[in-house]
Amino acid sequence: MITNLSSTKSDFQHKLSKLLAWESVSNKEVANTVDNIIANIKAKGDEALIDYSIKFDGVNASSMADLTLNATTLKTAFNNLDNKEKTALQVAADRVRIYHEKQKQVTWTYREDNGTMLGQKITPIGRVGLYVPGGKAAYPSSVLMNAIPARVAGVSELIMVVPTPNGITNPLVLAAAYLSGVDSVYTVGGAQAIAALAYGTQTIPKVDKIVGPGNIYVATAKRAVFGQVGIDMIAGPSEILIICDGKIDPDWIAMDLFSQAEHDEDAQSILLCPDAGFIAQVEASITKLLPTMNRKTIIAKALKERGALIHTKDITEAIKISNQIAPEHLELCVEDPESMLDAIKHAGAIFMGRNTCESLGDYCAGPNHVLPTSGTARFSSPLGVYDFQKKSSLIMMSDKGANTLGEIAATLADGEGLQAHAQSARYRIQKS
Repeated sequence: MITNLSSTKSDFQHKLSKLLAWESVSNKEVANTVDNIIANIKAKGDEALIDYSIKFDGVNASSMADLTLNATTLKTAFNNLDNKEKTALQVAADRVRIYHEKQKQVTWTYREDNGTMLGQKITPIGRVGLYVPGGKAAYPSSVLMNAIPARVAGVSELIMVVPTPNGITNPLVLAAAYLSGVDSVYTVGGAQAIAALAYGTQTIPKVDKIVGPGNIYVATAKRAVFGQVGIDMIAGPSEILIICDGKIDPDWIAMDLFSQAEHDEDAQSILLCPDAGFIAQVEASITKLLPTMNRKTIIAKALKERGALIHTKDITEAIKISNQIAPEHLELCVEDPESMLDAIKHAGAIFMGRNTCESLGDYCAGPNHVLPTSGTARFSSPLGVYDFQKKSSLIMMSDKGANTLGEIAATLADGEGLQAHAQSARYRIQKS
């Protein structure tokens, strides 16, 4: 059901590399389809968007009015939730907002002794498009995690697109949009929705940046429109890596592995543990618990094709392997996780201690659940307020600064053979 590996075997690195291999946007057939969709949206706008929504989502629409949700609809969706759902959504939203408030960057300046001022101006992005998946599952948590940081950053307009297969909307998704302060919602999805956000249609305005996860068509479209607009990342399948010392209920670990495997068949769940006996117990728990899962078919396929139980020499080696993998979610199910923190170099989010399951981070802990996947945690960070802000350098020369730096700049420009650069700087040098 799930691959067993040992770090002491001579072929371990080869098998690990094969297990980790993933190309999220490499299908030429998908790329060609997406290119055609983008070209059609650019040429026909709303007309093409309606046609694709009918074709792919099975909706009944004759105009964009049929694919547009107004503010009253969002508010009604929230008001109609039962009290338990309403409270859960509100608490989660509040915690996400409080955490991200601490990420806000501010404009700063300083002055040199000669009066020259230098600094950096922070400006929010003007209009952001939020893609919310709506295929195999609905994700109100994705709305909170993408929309709230944008609002904290000061984004002035937030436009949400969400596919609604067969025209069925999810009340929790709409309620989350209401709580997060989304301005407009269009019930469109797929590559066509990304193209509409990137280039604009008669109804949907062009945005400056697109955020939010999606399937391979969405990911391919985001890559294709990058440069026309900004994007957050090209997200691969969800991942969890657990480092465990074996001193916990194996059922807990099995369920933590399930928590990512149930996302889709390409999700990856890996356990690193120096206790071979405990690994056997986890495998027994997987066999016992899997039949009780309503998404057991998806879980089983994900565990079989991309999951692994890895026996390591010790916890130190487990950390080394974890850094090699650079997982999206890293659980440290050990006695003293804080003592390990300095050794962890690459991870999207680190869940510390036996009580801290990854699911809490997905919904309500506060930190963002939009995280780098497929090893990109080596150079990428979680989505945050900083992704919705731009930086502009500030430079204001005093007379003395222009004199001093003018000749330095001109000398360097001469060395590069750029005469106009040199002369522009020398014009501003005060003649004594």
